Amino acid sequence: MSSPFKTHITGPLVSVISRFSNRNAFCINEVFYTYKQFGEHISKIRLAIKELPRDDIHIGLAANDDLETYASIFALWLEGKTYIPLHPNQPPDRIEGIIRQMNIHTILDSGITTRLVNHFLITTRSLVYEKDFFNTDVDFDDDRLAYVLFTSGSTGVPKGVTISRKNISTFMDSFWDCGIMITEEDKCLQCFDLTFDVSVQCYLAPLIKGACVYTVPHDQIKFSYSYGLLKDHQLTLAAVAPSMIRYLKPYFEEINLPAVKYFIFTGEASPADLVDEWRKSIPNAGIYNFYGPTETTIYCTYYKIKSDAKIKMLYGMLSIGRPMKNVTAIIIDENRNILSKGEKGELCICGQQVSPGYWNDPEKNIRAFFEKEYEGKLERFYHTGDLCYYDDDKSLMLYGRLDSQTKIQGYRVELGEIEHYTREYLKGNNAVVITYTNLIGNTELALFIEGNKIDTSSLIDYMRTKLPHYMIPSKIIVEPEFPLNSNGKVDKRKLKERLAG
Repeated sequence: MSSPFKTHITGPLVSVISRFSNRNAFCINEVFYTYKQFGEHISKIRLAIKELPRDDIHIGLAANDDLETYASIFALWLEGKTYIPLHPNQPPDRIEGIIRQMNIHTILDSGITTRLVNHFLITTRSLVYEKDFFNTDVDFDDDRLAYVLFTSGSTGVPKGVTISRKNISTFMDSFWDCGIMITEEDKCLQCFDLTFDVSVQCYLAPLIKGACVYTVPHDQIKFSYSYGLLKDHQLTLAAVAPSMIRYLKPYFEEINLPAVKYFIFTGEASPADLVDEWRKSIPNAGIYNFYGPTETTIYCTYYKIKSDAKIKMLYGMLSIGRPMKNVTAIIIDENRNILSKGEKGELCICGQQVSPGYWNDPEKNIRAFFEKEYEGKLERFYHTGDLCYYDDDKSLMLYGRLDSQTKIQGYRVELGEIEHYTREYLKGNNAVVITYTNLIGNTELALFIEGNKIDTSSLIDYMRTKLPHYMIPSKIIVEPEFPLNSNGKVDKRKLKERLAG
């Protein structure tokens, strides 16, 4: 019997390369590449990989923006290997730390130059195509890892989130069930770094349907280049972080993208007012808000905004909707008791999209995952760390992070509430609240606002009508533009550095 990974991932891709060989698979830096070229690159890289020892499974991948890099992913999967993306612009010490953690012996790098000179490299750019070798597949246990993504760790050491072949094939089954339909005629944006999990949906969904993937080069300004692709190439599917769209807000009235069929907000909480304004620029698009920690394989819940219904929101942020097809979501209290509708607690996820765990970190696995009987069966759940409740319509409403709660003068404070009233008063300006420690060791609140010439005294007066005194920020800092990280999300670390400075 064929594995789900072969059924949902490698099988469809092999079929697409054969059926649509002359259609475009990628547009990279304004250069188009066909599925035939994609297949040839997979073939030459796969032949090179085949020479590796059978136990050399965890392969480093320099996450460049080129055809060889994407072809390397599928060549590795066809050979039963695991890819670990290594970003070419991240600090060398961080990259070396990841290599040590994973005990990586082999790295694939397509770059003209490389920083990875002290490792065994396969320079994929220099490989020569000899014959087709993409159309034969080998059955591997679907518990084998598909990729490992390293995210920031509270100790300063990146933590490796493992995602199995079963996880990713289950995700694709769940994703199609959400109502997004792609054909070979579609044109799809891929604006995320390969070190970020949403990138997997952005390249995988189009490629297994024969559509074309449009990428954003590392050296480009992400929001402006992405808009250029959407407009100039009439893209039909896009997934972006809300912070990236906020940069386009001054131009919303001039923007009209009628070709967009599906627009996905993801990566961070989505402001309802921003989404409501933006949807006028994408008049024919179905709009989705997808939520999901990396540990639950890209997305695990979704909210589709209906054109004829009021937008569901809490504190000005969109609902995260309902669990996807293969996901179970519960709300628990501090004792892991399941809470009823309307009761606020921590969102926990189980199902075949939940990661096997963190690489070589048993202590963190014990803290992050737990077993609990649910509907007569022992299930393995993941602690998301997010505060939620189910509303009367069985939709999940997101309060914010458990760790975004803090205590001020003994009172428990949810930072998202302060941000909400700031945006409400300023009619949509982006706002971020960060805690800091004052000179005598007490916790205080700093409010960052994106904009210019803001009357902070009148804002404070307004907040005093909405919030108790201990929730009024002691510092307000106005920034013309918020810094974004490489995936288009507000870089709170840099904001905190500015506060310290």
